[in-house]
Amino acid sequence: MHSAIVHVALHTPSHSGVGDLLSYASAQPLPPGTLVRVPLGKREVLGVVWDAAEATGELPEGAAMRAVAGVLEGVEPLALPWRRLVAFAARYYQRALGEVALAALPPQLRDLQPDQLARRLKRPAKSQEGNSSGNAIQSIALTAEQERARAQISSESGPFLLFGSTGSGKTEVYLRCVQEALESDPTAQALVMVPEINLTPQLEERFTARFAPRFGSQAVVSLHSGMTNPQRLKSWLAAHSGAARIVLGTRMAVFASLPGLKIIVVDEEHDPSYKQQEGARYSARDLAIWRGREQGAKVLLGSATPSLESWHASRPPTPEDPDGGRYVRLAMPSRIGAGALARVRRVDMNQQPRRAIFSAPLLAAITERVARGEQSMVLLNRRGYAPVLHCADCGWKSDCPHCSAHQVFHKADRTLRCHHCGYTVRVPRACPTCGSPDIHSMGRGTEQLEEQLGDLLSEVLRPDRTPARIARIDADTTKAKGALEAQLAQVHAGEVDVLVGTQMIAKGHDFRRITLVAAVQPDGALFSSDFRAPERLFALLMQAAGRAGRDAAYMAAQGTQCEMWVQTFHPQHAVYEALRKHDYEAFAAQQLKEREEAAMPPFAYQALVRADARTQEVAQGFLTAATAAAHAAGLPGLEAVTLFPPVPLTIQRVANVERAQMLMESPSRAALQRFLAAWQPVLQATRSAPEHKGLVRWLVDVDPLVI
Repeated sequence: MHSAIVHVALHTPSHSGVGDLLSYASAQPLPPGTLVRVPLGKREVLGVVWDAAEATGELPEGAAMRAVAGVLEGVEPLALPWRRLVAFAARYYQRALGEVALAALPPQLRDLQPDQLARRLKRPAKSQEGNSSGNAIQSIALTAEQERARAQISSESGPFLLFGSTGSGKTEVYLRCVQEALESDPTAQALVMVPEINLTPQLEERFTARFAPRFGSQAVVSLHSGMTNPQRLKSWLAAHSGAARIVLGTRMAVFASLPGLKIIVVDEEHDPSYKQQEGARYSARDLAIWRGREQGAKVLLGSATPSLESWHASRPPTPEDPDGGRYVRLAMPSRIGAGALARVRRVDMNQQPRRAIFSAPLLAAITERVARGEQSMVLLNRRGYAPVLHCADCGWKSDCPHCSAHQVFHKADRTLRCHHCGYTVRVPRACPTCGSPDIHSMGRGTEQLEEQLGDLLSEVLRPDRTPARIARIDADTTKAKGALEAQLAQVHAGEVDVLVGTQMIAKGHDFRRITLVAAVQPDGALFSSDFRAPERLFALLMQAAGRAGRDAAYMAAQGTQCEMWVQTFHPQHAVYEALRKHDYEAFAAQQLKEREEAAMPPFAYQALVRADARTQEVAQGFLTAATAAAHAAGLPGLEAVTLFPPVPLTIQRVANVERAQMLMESPSRAALQRFLAAWQPVLQATRSAPEHKGLVRWLVDVDPLVI
């Protein structure tokens, strides 16, 4: 006999109009947060029992209520703070509640039947090799700067922005703050986030080495998309049960169920990887701030080049602005155990031969380093051999047939590959249009850079009289499992003299023998239509420069100075002037002044609505009609929101789908949120009109990073 009604959050398609919660009959009342399996159409799916107060809508007349199929016993209900986080994220980022809730759970949990999960939970856990009264934690002595930062974090509530130059020892401050939190409460948990999967293993190593002797080897777990489904489920269950004291992960980890959460660390908080670019387009950094406040956990953001939003939010009080920002800014300008910051040298490419990839002075500097047994790093943010092939006779270019983008030439396997839709073909022997054999590559990618460096350094010998060794790290060379770890190990072991790569090599790695870093073609970002491009370029170059000279003892022994070389056609540009002085503060002040004058974030709030359709006309037509409907309905908040006309995306066609978007902007975040919430049903109704039949999908992106 079913005596109770429960309301369940399910991952229902947003266009189905089913609503956020569905009601089911249950033999007994189930507490909110309980994981259940329920029938949905002809399938049986995972759901989360939700708070009855949030249930809206009623059963259609004559419809019978279906019963819960099973409860996932052995898994504690998801706590109220977790449900509030999910509900806030769904509301703020304009997604369905069930979509966010179910996406936040490990995929395997969705597939396991209650009996299968019960068997999984019965497996004996590996014995803990430490406990709360185990070995003392072996800490490193802090510098005065680190100690000041630690003491302030300990005594104030935050949130904190730790502005520390590359090599200033931010990780040690994170470790100390996590240690304090765990030692002050036997149930306390910590969440530590990094922007990239490839940074997780080295951080896990440091945290495990520090905390395993005291809390056991199972106390530190990782959560990221590079793990297998069973691994993710195991980590998630350990965090949810409280067995894992520290969770390390990428942006998805912000949704980990951590009932004892006391501290959140967001390392490299400026990194765009914290913003999800598909599905629910949430910012893990911003959700971390919200979650910390909601759950009473300290939040520590760290970066050598903070995002302008975080920098502005941590501004100190002034007579004109007595309140200042809502974050506490902590500065650590000194490098620990590292030499001085890299000396920045600019090469004016207007003075170099026209088609030169490497200027003569840069090549001479790299040659010197190889001859002394030092390592160099060359950065180019474009993989492949060349961005495009082209026919000199008829002007044919290797365009992708499915996208408004070129297919990139990959010489290693003689393919043309689209980096947007993945379409791949063999390189033609002759021009497909006119038959001319005179096909050339245009532009350069990392693959070509590696090849050309190999030719240029072929006569250069290392101190042991062996030839220079060049390696490349990018998305193409790291596809195989374990490939990245193996390549990084070679660099750390000194088996590589010159490392060529994309931004993958510029972030977070602690290379001890690199004394020279070079950016060969960075100018593209200076004149981009994206107002955030200069900020991203400055952060990338500062981070890359920070890979050089990280070991002061090694630098002293070599009797050398670390250098950052920038090859540019615009050597006097403000970005490079600020980089030369390592002056992030001056750069940020100039950028924020420009943003304020233009009423752009962080002085205004933005959202995008994007439409994908069979034709550009249908995509833009949908957005135009939805705008007209919003004005006609006089939606709340509209008076404070500017709606711009729809435009095609920069790459307007991907995989034969045309893409258009429209921007909306407001000086008030609350007004923008009010308007978006009221606009959702209007967008749904517009979508179902017959003239928009060719629409494939539409989505809302709140606080977009790419416009």
